[in-house]
Amino acid sequence: MTMKTIGFVPARCGSKEIPFKNIKDFCGKPLIYWALKSLDLSPEIDEVILATDCVEIANVAQTLGIEKLSIFMRSQQSATDKAATEVVMLEYVETKPLADPDFFVLLQATSPFTTVQFVNEAVQLMKQQDYDSLLSCARTHNFYWTEEATPINYDHTKRPMRQDFKGNLQENGAIYISKVSQLKTSQNRLGGNIGIYEMPEYTALELDKPFEWNVAEAIMRNYTFDNR
Repeated sequence: MTMKTIGFVPARCGSKEIPFKNIKDFCGKPLIYWALKSLDLSPEIDEVILATDCVEIANVAQTLGIEKLSIFMRSQQSATDKAATEVVMLEYVETKPLADPDFFVLLQATSPFTTVQFVNEAVQLMKQQDYDSLLSCARTHNFYWTEEATPINYDHTKRPMRQDFKGNLQENGAIYISKVSQLKTSQNRLGGNIGIYEMPEYTALELDKPFEWNVAEAIMRNYTFDNR
């Protein structure tokens, strides 16, 4: 049986901080366009799924020229602001004829810097290393402390120069890949033999707050704006 790779973008109606943010204009396109198009352009992806509870979002998506697109109308239970993303992921895999070795590639619309190159490389790494799941991270060079004033990731008596500080890997929320069997078994996007795909530091910014929007558009134009 030929292995299938599904690209999956959840986009619910509700958003407390930024109303209808998934179809809000971002660099001249609805926000969901960037994730959907990167999946669509990737030769590693067989089908692109937009999981939404919103007819308006579905209608917008169908005008974006995404050739591999299918719409999955998620349940109201999976679209509340209390429901983890795993709820809609599992809702999809449990209702569709997917095989255990198939790959489930989750992209989040709030991480619009995820280019087709990043998608390709992440899927290829997953295959090459035979991981059960994989997440993307960005290396940051910040110094962190506990609330009890204890340094977490460096010795404050020997403050390193930035160029000599390796930094730490931060989950950037952009790409998650799971084998369908792993997802079903653990009920979590991550489990088993977990791999990390490292992305550039600027990808650590996610669009969750209004003030981040203009910052993200500036980053997009400087780093990843292309013909998607």
